[in-house]
Amino acid sequence: MEEDFYKGRLIDNYGLEIITPNDEDMEIINRIIYEELVVGKFRTNSKQQYINIINKMISNGVEGIILGCTEIPLLIKEADIEIPIFDTTKIHAESAVYEALK
Repeated sequence: MEEDFYKGRLIDNYGLEIITPNDEDMEIINRIIYEELVVGKFRTNSKQQYINIINKMISNGVEGIILGCTEIPLLIKEADIEIPIFDTTKIHAESAVYEALK
């Protein structure tokens, strides 16, 4: 969330404004990823915390959510959120298949 891997490219190539969660929300997101999702724990409370963070961002004007960690789509689905989500794992996989089949 803090690195330029996605942020820099989206700003430079598309002129998008990138908004990341605040520090407290980033800690929650990272804790859930590293203490739960990577070890196969999928808690309803954790999903609700993610949805709360996303809804807070929506109320601050965010129009799309990047699920930039391979584990997050295990918890958050399109049906959970009112705005578009971008599952980077799926996007990368589809791009790899497209390139392989060209």
